[in-house]
Order: sequence, then C-alpha cells, then structure tokens
Amino acid sequence: MSIKQSYPVLLLLGFFLSFSACSELLIEPDPTDNPVENFELLWREVNAKYTFFEYKNIDWQAIYQKYRPQVNEKTTDETLFNVLNAMLNELKDGHVALIAPFNAASNRSWYFNYPPNYNANIIDRNYLQENRRIILPFRTQWLADSTVAYIRYSSFSDAVSGESMTELFKYYGKAKGWIIDIRDNTGGSLGNVDAIMTRFVDIETKVGAVRYKIGPERDDFSKFFPYLIKPSESNNKYLGKIIVLTNRKVYSAANFFTSAMSTLNNVTILGDQTGGGGGAPYSGQLLNGWTYTFSTTLLLTPDNQQIENGVVPDVKVDLDPADEAKGVDSILERAIGLLR
Repeated sequence: MSIKQSYPVLLLLGFFLSFSACSELLIEPDPTDNPVENFELLWREVNAKYTFFEYKNIDWQAIYQKYRPQVNEKTTDETLFNVLNAMLNELKDGHVALIAPFNAASNRSWYFNYPPNYNANIIDRNYLQENRRIILPFRTQWLADSTVAYIRYSSFSDAVSGESMTELFKYYGKAKGWIIDIRDNTGGSLGNVDAIMTRFVDIETKVGAVRYKIGPERDDFSKFFPYLIKPSESNNKYLGKIIVLTNRKVYSAANFFTSAMSTLNNVTILGDQTGGGGGAPYSGQLLNGWTYTFSTTLLLTPDNQQIENGVVPDVKVDLDPADEAKGVDSILERAIGLLR
C-alpha cells in the first residue's frame, strides 16, 4: 500500500485517537468510593431532592460547611457513619435513615420527647382479652356492653383486603360507633389507607393532596394533585360515628390516614397530636453500598396545608398515670364515653 493509499486510513485512525482523548476530557470519571465522595454524594442528593427545606427553614449549605471539614479520605467507616447521621438529623425528619452493615440510624425525636400515651399490655389484657376476634390485620372486640366496636390496627404495612373490611362490617356493622386505635402505628402503605377509607364514604371524596419534587431548585415542585377516595362497590359501608385514637408515634401513612379521616363529618380524632411525617420516602445508595432514605414527596390536607409536624386531635386526652396503674386506658375510656 502506498503512502497516498494509506493516508485516509491514517487520518481515520488519528480522528479516533483524538476523539478518544477528547472524550476522556469531556466525560467525568466515575466517583471513587472514599469517605469524601460518599459525603459529597449524600449531601448533593438531599440538596436536590429533599422537600422540606423552606418549610423547616433549613440552610443546607450552612450544614455542608458544618460537617464537610469533619471528613477526609482517611476517615474511618465508623466516623463517616456518625458524621453523615448527624448531618441527616439536622433535617429532623422521621423518614430519614442511614443503613450500613454495622449500624442503622433514624431520627426519632418526633416521638421520643413526648409521653407514650399507649400501653399495649393494658389493651391486650383488659380490653381485647382472650375472646378478642382477629380479622387480619385487625384485632377487635365489643366494648360498652356490646354497643361499641374496638378495632386495633398496628401497622399500615399490614395489608388490608376487601374481605377483611367485609368481615368487620359483618360483625360490627350495627355498632353505635367504631373506635379505630392506630396509636404506635408508624405507617406503611398508602394503599391500605384507601382500602379502609373506601368503606367510609358513599361518594368520591377529596381527603388530601399530593405534590412531587421534580427538580433541584427549592421551588421545583409539581402541581397539587387531589387525593381522592372512591366508595367501594360493596354495600358493606360504615357511615356511623368513628373515633380514631392517636398518639405521637402515629407517623407517615398513619399520619396521613389521621388527616384524611379528619375530613369526614362523622369522624373524631382523639388522643395526642400525631408525630407527623407528611412526606413519602425516597431510597438511594452510596458508593460504599450504604443505603439512605429521606422525604421527596408531600402529602397534604385537601386545602394543601402541611402535615409534616403532625395532626392536632379534635379532643386532646393523655393517659392518666393513676388510671394506668389500675389497668385503665384513659384515652380509650374517653372515646367509649363519647359513643355511649
């Protein structure tokens, strides 16, 4: 092959070599798994996606300046975990968590600093008792001379089926009132909110609103979407008086359920203010494999008000220590009294 014949080949080879070199300059290399890069990744993710900076008046840049100097490339895993956890705790959000193979942490200030207002032993021994009826996922019992239905629901992670709701109506449909006890219920699936509430409405009802974070700027949110409950096609609906029992450990989906139920005219919220959790969590992974969660979606009242800090009850009642010592649940007794 002559030099003239080989020139196009050499030119093409030179082009690919040059393109390759330029590509290396234009395409950033993948981040290296080290403490600094993991810190930077987590801070950036929260900065771009977290929903409550303005509502909580949080200066995330100032928090960066506070914690970034505490991390360098020689920082141990244990120290890095503690620094990242401390940084996330600045959000004061129960949906925030950090999970490593050697430790897991989450913010629990939303209920740790308040009275429990629930005693599982008293409920189990003195109200549900041995002859309780279990209609999964509910534990139930007749109270007040078989006139009031007590329905205990421990977690919105426990699936509620149409069959379960039908069974509730089969046994308690003629009660003077229902007491739904969600104290210490820290949330789960919003699908279970729908599954329960669809039996409490006879027309499509707006019970809340949803808004999504859609961009990195503080005000990059979607429009407000209505949260609608459609009535079940089943004839087994309960439209009588309902009292929902709450305490500070009611969170996330349980918090939204409380807010949604409060919009119904036949419902009273009784007990302590809920713990909050007015967002839905997002989960991600750091370069070292640790996982994290924080809020990226807003769950709101029908008129677009925040419930991140909890729902205030219609009737505020605390457990009375003297009653508790005698095995009496003051909150539940107040609810029974309102329904007699």
